[in-house]
Amino acid sequence: MLLSRLFAAFLICYLPVSAAAQTGVKSRIFVGFYNCENLFDTLDDPGKQDEEFTPSGKYRYTSRIYRQKLANIAAVIRSMNSGDGPAVLGMAEVENNNVLNDLVHEPALAGTNYKYAWFRGPDPRGINVALLYNASVFRVLQARPVPVDISRTAGKAETRDILYVSGILYGDTVHLFVNHWPSRRGGEDESGPKRAIAAHTVKDAISRVATQRRGANIIVMGDFNDNPADASLITVLSASCTPGGVAGIDLYNPFCAMHSKGEGTEVYRHQWNLFDQVIVSGSLLSSRPGKLHYDRAEIHKPSFIIDTYKGHEGEPHRSFKGTKWINGYSDHFPVGIYLRK
Repeated sequence: MLLSRLFAAFLICYLPVSAAAQTGVKSRIFVGFYNCENLFDTLDDPGKQDEEFTPSGKYRYTSRIYRQKLANIAAVIRSMNSGDGPAVLGMAEVENNNVLNDLVHEPALAGTNYKYAWFRGPDPRGINVALLYNASVFRVLQARPVPVDISRTAGKAETRDILYVSGILYGDTVHLFVNHWPSRRGGEDESGPKRAIAAHTVKDAISRVATQRRGANIIVMGDFNDNPADASLITVLSASCTPGGVAGIDLYNPFCAMHSKGEGTEVYRHQWNLFDQVIVSGSLLSSRPGKLHYDRAEIHKPSFIIDTYKGHEGEPHRSFKGTKWINGYSDHFPVGIYLRK
Protein backbone atom coordinates (compact mmCIF):
# COMPACT_ATOMS: atom_id res chain seq x y z
CA MET A 1 0.00 0.00 0.00
CA LEU A 2 2.73 2.43 0.99
CA LEU A 3 4.87 1.56 -2.03
CA SER A 4 1.95 1.99 -4.41
CA ARG A 5 1.20 5.37 -2.84
CA LEU A 6 4.78 6.48 -3.29
CA PHE A 7 4.92 5.50 -6.95
CA ALA A 8 1.45 6.83 -7.74
CA ALA A 9 1.53 10.06 -5.80
CA PHE A 10 5.14 11.23 -5.72
CA LEU A 11 6.22 13.76 -8.27
CA ILE A 12 9.73 15.07 -8.31
CA CYS A 13 11.37 17.14 -11.02
CA TYR A 14 15.07 17.90 -11.18
CA LEU A 15 18.05 18.18 -13.49
CA PRO A 16 21.59 16.98 -12.74
CA VAL A 17 23.58 19.48 -10.73
CA SER A 18 27.02 20.39 -11.96
CA ALA A 19 30.00 19.71 -9.73
CA ALA A 20 31.01 23.35 -10.04
CA ALA A 21 27.68 24.56 -8.72
CA GLN A 22 27.78 22.09 -5.84
CA THR A 23 31.29 22.90 -4.66
CA GLY A 24 31.45 26.62 -5.38
CA VAL A 25 31.39 29.01 -2.46
CA LYS A 26 28.25 31.15 -2.15
CA SER A 27 28.19 34.12 0.21
CA ARG A 28 24.43 33.88 0.81
CA ILE A 29 22.49 30.62 0.75
CA PHE A 30 18.84 31.26 1.54
CA VAL A 31 16.60 28.47 2.80
CA GLY A 32 13.04 29.68 3.21
CA PHE A 33 9.43 28.79 3.89
CA TYR A 34 6.24 30.35 2.57
CA ASN A 35 2.59 29.63 3.32
CA CYS A 36 1.09 30.67 -0.02
CA GLU A 37 -2.52 30.93 1.23
CA ASN A 38 -4.75 28.72 -0.90
CA LEU A 39 -2.64 28.30 -4.02
CA PHE A 40 -5.29 26.32 -5.90
CA ASP A 41 -5.90 25.75 -9.58
CA THR A 42 -9.41 26.41 -10.95
CA LEU A 43 -10.38 22.75 -11.46
CA ASP A 44 -12.70 20.77 -9.21
CA ASP A 45 -10.92 17.71 -7.82
CA PRO A 46 -13.76 15.23 -7.18
CA GLY A 47 -11.81 13.61 -4.37
CA LYS A 48 -11.23 16.86 -2.44
CA GLN A 49 -13.26 19.70 -0.96
CA ASP A 50 -11.88 22.38 -3.27
CA GLU A 51 -15.13 23.62 -4.81
CA GLU A 52 -14.74 27.08 -3.26
CA PHE A 53 -11.75 27.73 -5.50
CA THR A 54 -13.45 27.18 -8.85
CA PRO A 55 -15.04 29.73 -11.21
CA SER A 56 -18.53 28.91 -9.88
CA GLY A 57 -17.42 28.57 -6.25
CA LYS A 58 -17.58 30.90 -3.29
CA TYR A 59 -14.46 32.84 -4.31
CA ARG A 60 -15.34 33.05 -8.05
CA TYR A 61 -11.85 31.75 -8.65
CA THR A 62 -11.38 32.30 -12.37
CA SER A 63 -8.41 31.62 -14.62
CA ARG A 64 -7.61 35.34 -14.55
CA ILE A 65 -7.38 35.34 -10.75
CA TYR A 66 -5.37 32.12 -10.77
CA ARG A 67 -2.81 33.49 -13.22
CA GLN A 68 -2.45 36.68 -11.17
CA LYS A 69 -2.09 34.67 -7.95
CA LEU A 70 0.74 32.67 -9.58
CA ALA A 71 2.45 35.85 -10.76
CA ASN A 72 2.18 37.38 -7.29
CA ILE A 73 3.63 34.34 -5.51
CA ALA A 74 6.43 34.11 -8.08
CA ALA A 75 7.30 37.77 -7.49
CA VAL A 76 7.63 37.14 -3.75
CA ILE A 77 9.82 34.09 -4.31
CA ARG A 78 12.12 35.95 -6.69
CA SER A 79 12.45 38.86 -4.23
CA MET A 80 13.99 36.58 -1.59
CA ASN A 81 17.76 36.66 -1.05
CA SER A 82 18.08 40.16 -2.50
CA GLY A 83 16.50 39.13 -5.78
CA ASP A 84 18.48 35.93 -6.28
CA GLY A 85 15.64 33.80 -4.93
CA PRO A 86 15.96 30.97 -2.41
CA ALA A 87 18.15 27.94 -2.89
CA VAL A 88 15.42 25.89 -1.24
CA LEU A 89 11.87 26.91 -0.32
CA GLY A 90 9.35 24.92 1.68
CA MET A 91 5.77 25.77 0.75
CA ALA A 92 2.36 25.28 2.35
CA GLU A 93 -1.20 25.44 1.02
CA VAL A 94 -0.23 24.22 -2.45
CA GLU A 95 -2.92 22.15 -4.13
CA ASN A 96 -1.07 19.96 -6.61
CA ASN A 97 1.72 19.45 -9.10
CA ASN A 98 -0.18 21.35 -11.80
CA VAL A 99 0.04 24.49 -9.70
CA LEU A 100 3.74 23.92 -9.03
CA ASN A 101 4.46 23.33 -12.70
CA ASP A 102 2.67 26.55 -13.62
CA LEU A 103 4.52 28.41 -10.88
CA VAL A 104 8.04 27.45 -11.95
CA HIS A 105 7.24 28.65 -15.48
CA GLU A 106 6.18 32.12 -14.34
CA PRO A 107 8.17 34.92 -16.02
CA ALA A 108 9.39 36.22 -12.66
CA LEU A 109 11.22 32.92 -12.13
CA ALA A 110 12.74 32.73 -15.60
CA GLY A 111 16.31 31.48 -15.61
CA THR A 112 16.19 30.18 -12.03
CA ASN A 113 16.06 26.42 -12.78
CA TYR A 114 13.47 25.75 -10.07
CA LYS A 115 12.11 22.22 -9.71
CA TYR A 116 9.84 20.77 -7.05
CA ALA A 117 9.05 17.79 -4.84
CA TRP A 118 5.43 17.10 -3.94
CA PHE A 119 3.13 14.28 -2.82
CA ARG A 120 -0.65 14.07 -2.96
CA GLY A 121 -1.70 13.98 0.69
CA PRO A 122 -4.77 13.14 2.77
CA ASP A 123 -5.92 16.67 3.62
CA PRO A 124 -9.67 16.88 2.92
CA ARG A 125 -9.35 20.28 1.19
CA GLY A 126 -6.52 19.07 -0.98
CA ILE A 127 -3.84 21.44 0.27
CA ASN A 128 -0.34 20.09 0.71
CA VAL A 129 3.23 21.02 1.46
CA ALA A 130 5.91 21.06 -1.23
CA LEU A 131 9.57 21.82 -1.72
CA LEU A 132 10.74 24.21 -4.41
CA TYR A 133 14.47 24.06 -5.09
CA ASN A 134 17.05 25.50 -7.42
CA ALA A 135 18.35 22.44 -9.25
CA SER A 136 21.58 24.27 -10.06
CA VAL A 137 22.61 24.18 -6.39
CA PHE A 138 20.51 21.42 -4.79
CA ARG A 139 20.38 17.77 -5.87
CA VAL A 140 17.63 15.58 -4.41
CA LEU A 141 18.76 12.25 -2.96
CA GLN A 142 15.54 11.05 -1.40
CA ALA A 143 12.00 12.30 -0.82
CA ARG A 144 8.94 10.85 0.86
CA PRO A 145 5.82 11.83 2.77
CA VAL A 146 5.74 11.28 6.53
CA PRO A 147 2.12 10.67 7.64
CA VAL A 148 0.81 12.36 10.79
CA ASP A 149 -1.78 10.12 12.45
CA ILE A 150 -4.33 12.21 14.37
CA SER A 151 -7.18 9.73 13.91
CA ARG A 152 -7.61 9.18 17.65
CA THR A 153 -7.99 12.85 18.52
CA ALA A 154 -11.20 14.87 18.65
CA GLY A 155 -12.53 16.76 15.63
CA LYS A 156 -10.87 16.59 12.23
CA ALA A 157 -9.38 13.13 11.73
CA GLU A 158 -6.88 13.80 8.92
CA THR A 159 -4.12 16.31 8.43
CA ARG A 160 -1.33 17.12 6.02
CA ASP A 161 1.70 14.88 5.67
CA ILE A 162 5.15 16.15 6.51
CA LEU A 163 7.46 16.24 3.48
CA TYR A 164 10.94 14.82 4.01
CA VAL A 165 13.63 15.58 1.42
CA SER A 166 17.34 14.91 1.66
CA GLY A 167 19.78 16.33 -0.84
CA ILE A 168 23.16 17.86 -1.59
CA LEU A 169 23.26 21.64 -1.08
CA TYR A 170 26.55 23.24 -2.14
CA GLY A 171 28.40 19.99 -1.47
CA ASP A 172 26.86 19.19 1.94
CA THR A 173 24.03 16.76 2.66
CA VAL A 174 21.00 18.34 4.33
CA HIS A 175 17.79 16.75 5.61
CA LEU A 176 14.69 18.92 5.23
CA PHE A 177 11.30 18.51 6.90
CA VAL A 178 8.49 20.69 5.51
CA ASN A 179 5.51 21.04 7.85
CA HIS A 180 2.02 22.47 8.02
CA TRP A 181 0.69 21.40 11.39
CA PRO A 182 -3.03 21.21 12.30
CA SER A 183 -4.75 24.57 12.70
CA ARG A 184 -6.11 26.00 15.94
CA ARG A 185 -9.69 25.45 14.87
CA GLY A 186 -11.73 24.01 17.73
CA GLY A 187 -9.60 25.67 20.40
CA GLU A 188 -6.47 24.59 22.24
CA ASP A 189 -8.05 21.60 24.00
CA GLU A 190 -9.06 20.04 20.68
CA SER A 191 -6.24 21.18 18.40
CA GLY A 192 -3.24 21.21 20.77
CA PRO A 193 -2.92 17.41 20.96
CA LYS A 194 -2.89 17.24 17.15
CA ARG A 195 0.11 19.56 16.93
CA ALA A 196 1.83 17.61 19.69
CA ILE A 197 1.44 14.47 17.57
CA ALA A 198 2.92 16.31 14.58
CA ALA A 199 5.87 17.40 16.72
CA HIS A 200 6.43 13.83 17.95
CA THR A 201 6.29 12.63 14.33
CA VAL A 202 9.03 15.06 13.27
CA LYS A 203 11.18 14.20 16.27
CA ASP A 204 10.90 10.47 15.57
CA ALA A 205 11.77 11.04 11.90
CA ILE A 206 14.87 13.04 12.89
CA SER A 207 15.93 10.22 15.20
CA ARG A 208 15.67 7.74 12.33
CA VAL A 209 17.86 9.97 10.16
CA ALA A 210 20.42 10.22 12.98
CA THR A 211 20.72 6.44 13.26
CA GLN A 212 21.94 6.36 9.67
CA ARG A 213 24.01 9.55 9.63
CA ARG A 214 25.62 10.82 12.79
CA GLY A 215 25.79 14.60 12.96
CA ALA A 216 23.25 15.04 10.15
CA ASN A 217 22.37 18.57 9.05
CA ILE A 218 18.68 18.94 9.91
CA ILE A 219 16.37 21.79 8.88
CA VAL A 220 12.77 21.77 10.11
CA MET A 221 10.57 24.40 8.51
CA GLY A 222 6.91 25.17 8.28
CA ASP A 223 3.72 26.78 9.44
CA PHE A 224 3.47 25.15 12.84
CA ASN A 225 0.28 26.96 13.91
CA ASP A 226 2.11 27.47 17.20
CA ASN A 227 4.52 30.17 18.31
CA PRO A 228 8.16 29.38 19.14
CA ALA A 229 7.52 29.30 22.91
CA ASP A 230 4.50 26.98 22.71
CA ALA A 231 4.70 23.47 24.13
CA SER A 232 4.65 21.61 20.81
CA LEU A 233 7.92 23.29 19.78
CA ILE A 234 9.67 23.87 23.11
CA THR A 235 8.68 20.73 25.00
CA VAL A 236 7.78 18.09 22.41
CA LEU A 237 10.11 18.96 19.52
CA SER A 238 12.73 20.31 21.98
CA ALA A 239 13.58 23.27 19.75
CA SER A 240 15.71 25.44 22.01
CA CYS A 241 15.41 29.23 22.00
CA THR A 242 19.13 29.64 22.74
CA PRO A 243 22.00 28.19 20.69
CA GLY A 244 24.24 27.49 23.67
CA GLY A 245 24.68 23.77 24.24
CA VAL A 246 22.79 22.82 21.08
CA ALA A 247 24.85 20.21 19.21
CA GLY A 248 24.40 17.29 16.83
CA ILE A 249 20.74 16.74 15.99
CA ASP A 250 19.54 18.91 18.87
CA LEU A 251 17.46 21.79 17.52
CA TYR A 252 17.78 25.57 17.74
CA ASN A 253 14.91 27.92 16.83
CA PRO A 254 16.24 31.37 15.84
CA PHE A 255 12.72 32.80 15.61
CA CYS A 256 12.20 32.80 19.39
CA ALA A 257 13.96 36.14 19.76
CA MET A 258 11.80 37.74 17.06
CA HIS A 259 8.63 36.47 18.68
CA SER A 260 9.69 37.80 22.08
CA LYS A 261 10.02 41.25 20.47
CA GLY A 262 6.45 41.09 19.20
CA GLU A 263 7.31 40.31 15.58
CA GLY A 264 5.12 37.93 13.60
CA THR A 265 4.23 36.42 10.25
CA GLU A 266 0.43 36.47 10.43
CA VAL A 267 -2.30 38.33 12.27
CA TYR A 268 -5.41 36.92 13.92
CA ARG A 269 -7.87 39.31 15.53
CA HIS A 270 -5.21 42.03 15.56
CA GLN A 271 -2.76 39.76 17.38
CA TRP A 272 0.55 38.90 15.72
CA ASN A 273 1.63 35.25 15.63
CA LEU A 274 4.96 33.87 14.46
CA PHE A 275 3.73 30.48 13.28
CA ASP A 276 6.18 30.29 10.35
CA GLN A 277 9.68 29.26 11.37
CA VAL A 278 12.87 27.58 10.18
CA ILE A 279 14.66 25.51 12.81
CA VAL A 280 18.20 24.13 12.50
CA SER A 281 20.21 21.36 14.13
CA GLY A 282 23.29 21.95 16.23
CA SER A 283 25.43 20.47 13.47
CA LEU A 284 24.76 23.66 11.47
CA LEU A 285 25.74 26.02 14.30
CA SER A 286 29.47 25.35 14.23
CA SER A 287 31.54 27.16 11.64
CA ARG A 288 33.79 24.54 10.07
CA PRO A 289 36.00 25.16 7.02
CA GLY A 290 34.24 24.09 3.83
CA LYS A 291 30.99 23.17 5.60
CA LEU A 292 27.60 24.82 5.64
CA HIS A 293 26.76 26.72 8.79
CA TYR A 294 23.91 28.87 10.05
CA ASP A 295 24.36 32.63 9.81
CA ARG A 296 21.07 34.42 10.57
CA ALA A 297 17.29 34.32 10.22
CA GLU A 298 14.70 36.76 8.92
CA ILE A 299 11.05 37.43 8.29
CA HIS A 300 10.97 38.41 4.63
CA LYS A 301 8.83 41.54 4.26
CA PRO A 302 9.41 43.45 1.02
CA SER A 303 7.24 46.54 0.93
CA PHE A 304 5.02 45.31 -1.91
CA ILE A 305 3.56 42.47 0.20
CA ILE A 306 2.76 44.71 3.19
CA ASP A 307 -0.85 45.90 3.48
CA THR A 308 -1.53 49.64 3.66
CA TYR A 309 -5.33 49.40 3.96
CA LYS A 310 -6.74 51.30 6.94
CA GLY A 311 -6.88 49.09 10.01
CA HIS A 312 -4.50 46.54 8.47
CA GLU A 313 -1.37 48.64 8.06
CA GLY A 314 1.78 46.52 8.31
CA GLU A 315 -0.03 43.21 7.94
CA PRO A 316 0.53 40.73 5.09
CA HIS A 317 -1.39 41.79 1.97
CA ARG A 318 -3.63 38.76 1.66
CA SER A 319 -5.27 37.47 -1.52
CA PHE A 320 -8.91 38.02 -0.60
CA LYS A 321 -10.93 40.37 1.58
CA GLY A 322 -13.74 38.09 2.55
CA THR A 323 -14.49 36.41 -0.78
CA LYS A 324 -13.41 39.38 -2.93
CA TRP A 325 -10.11 39.12 -4.78
CA ILE A 326 -7.89 42.09 -3.83
CA ASN A 327 -4.84 41.14 -5.88
CA GLY A 328 -2.82 40.18 -2.84
CA TYR A 329 -0.18 37.60 -2.03
CA SER A 330 -0.73 35.65 1.18
CA ASP A 331 -1.96 36.12 4.72
CA HIS A 332 1.52 35.04 5.89
CA PHE A 333 4.94 36.61 5.51
CA PRO A 334 7.63 34.17 4.35
CA VAL A 335 10.59 33.37 6.57
CA GLY A 336 14.06 32.04 6.03
CA ILE A 337 17.57 31.47 7.21
CA TYR A 338 20.91 32.30 5.62
CA LEU A 339 23.60 29.65 5.52
CA ARG A 340 27.24 30.32 4.74
CA LYS A 341 30.08 28.11 3.64
